[in-house]
Amino acid sequence: MIHYYRTDGEMENFIVSARKYRPQTFDTVVGQATITNTLKNAIRHNQLAQAFLFCGPRGVGKTTCARILAKTINCESLSAEGEACDKCQSCISFNENSSFNIYELDGASNNSVDDIRTLVDQVRIPPQMGKYKVYIIDEVHMLSASAFNAFLKTLEEPPPYAKFILATTEKHKILPTILSRCQIFDFRRITVDDMVGHLKFVADKEGISFEENALHIIAQKADGAMRDALSIFDQLVSFAGNDLKYSTVIENLNVLDYEYYFTICDHILNSDIAGTLLTIDDIIGKGFEGQHFLSGFGEHLRNLLVCKDPATIRLMETAPSIRDRYSEQAARVQASWLLNLLDISNRCDLAYKTSNNKRIHLELALMQMCSASAPPQASLKQTAAQVSTQPVKTGQPPARDTAQHTKASQPSAAPVTQPVAAPPASQSAAAPPASQSAAAPPAVEKPRPAVPGVTPVKLRDLNHNVSGTISIKQSVKPAAGTSEVLEDSAGYDKATPFTQEELNAAWTEYVAGLKTGIPHLYNSLVQFHPLLKEDFVIEITLENKLLETELSRIKGEMLGFLRNRLENGKLSLNTKVEENLRETKPYTDKEKFEKMVSKNPSLLKLKEGLDLEIEY
Repeated sequence: MIHYYRTDGEMENFIVSARKYRPQTFDTVVGQATITNTLKNAIRHNQLAQAFLFCGPRGVGKTTCARILAKTINCESLSAEGEACDKCQSCISFNENSSFNIYELDGASNNSVDDIRTLVDQVRIPPQMGKYKVYIIDEVHMLSASAFNAFLKTLEEPPPYAKFILATTEKHKILPTILSRCQIFDFRRITVDDMVGHLKFVADKEGISFEENALHIIAQKADGAMRDALSIFDQLVSFAGNDLKYSTVIENLNVLDYEYYFTICDHILNSDIAGTLLTIDDIIGKGFEGQHFLSGFGEHLRNLLVCKDPATIRLMETAPSIRDRYSEQAARVQASWLLNLLDISNRCDLAYKTSNNKRIHLELALMQMCSASAPPQASLKQTAAQVSTQPVKTGQPPARDTAQHTKASQPSAAPVTQPVAAPPASQSAAAPPASQSAAAPPAVEKPRPAVPGVTPVKLRDLNHNVSGTISIKQSVKPAAGTSEVLEDSAGYDKATPFTQEELNAAWTEYVAGLKTGIPHLYNSLVQFHPLLKEDFVIEITLENKLLETELSRIKGEMLGFLRNRLENGKLSLNTKVEENLRETKPYTDKEKFEKMVSKNPSLLKLKEGLDLEIEY
């Protein structure tokens, strides 16, 4: 793309590269091989549809492919590959924009019913030369709903010589009835490599020298649109002349240099907060917005992450020389570290617009990244190993057990499995607070004798709530109605007989312990009493299934308490449900009166004698 001058010094009309190097055959279309091969095969096998819909992003070749298709189907001597010859009268008239068989309409300016009626009238006239009349309607989604409806019949059953090619960037705006009458081709965004290859072709044709990194920046800036890439190319050639350099391109396109991202990443890796802040100050001083940096730095971290695996390197859309630098830096970092930095960068990017002080918001995120690369703290296993080496003071249980025993039971001396040194006199005189002995490992538990009036529930089954009280842990136990031997009473082989009164006392004692831990279960169980059966079987009758399910969660602990309290290891516990076990409480006045009459029938005679009525 060079400015051509006439010999008399007058400049010729300039043609932009997007028009000058517009593809004229299917083979020269960039990045749409699947679609062009399908169209060529349809032409060779004479399987052309009456209507086509080309949809996709801007600048990907929709209108170009429509023009090539219109030119090719009217060619008088097609090649064996299904391409136009460019030598027949039809091809020559097409290249000179003088063909009467091809009509291009703009859907934005011809979107009314009257415009479509004019088009339908033209369709009735057969071609004077060639086989087909082709109607290309660009931006077809701009047609009104009435215009679409007026177009339906002609689009579905056109004359055999009429072909319609519709092009749009917004497929979702087209009526489904139109879509069902077309062959739909979805054009994809053009890849960076394909655009770079076409830019090299144009640069070579125009005699322009270039750096490959510069063309990659142009391709990335175009965001998948070849027309945009060629427009940027023309702009840069006008600025820099016939030598495109990487530095010139990033300066003109306001693109931050790769070097800044590599430098920032090195500073973060070395936890160099000062160097990071100075570099970001230099970036802001060059006129770049903080969010522009965040977007580019997130892409940089993403590229480092895909470089960690050779199978994903192909996902990078950068020049080969830049890929080598990414690979070198990616080898010095861990994937987990990159994921952490990506998360910080993403959160900063999301909140950047709403921040009052955007610079501090950005610098804070970068300082967090620097801190994230600091050496990790000691692992839990290392901490546990350090704790286990600390001496254990005899006669002093761990702080957790001490706090839990304050309401559960009196602490007993914790057995020590190995000899330990005696504490100094200053330590034995005054016991340290519980917080100082928290690091001591828990003592080995042994079966403790039953303490009257105290529920023998294991400490590991207790939880502390916020107020410091102890609540029973509701662990899942076996289903109700089954007998079991629990760990709490394992090896307890006594079978001391007991009476119903002793059972009721033990039951009341256990249920009272639930008042603080599980109050809703206490309110239900306090109204029931177990029944002693043969062979030390205790039967509890409940009023509903829900209560039975709640009881099953603590059934093991309850059974262990009763066995220890009654000194009978063969004791078993069964539950059964009887609906309407408790008498329904009357609520309305009528129900209350009927309840009173059932107890004292004379009230009914009094009501009738005084001619009283009950208010409802």
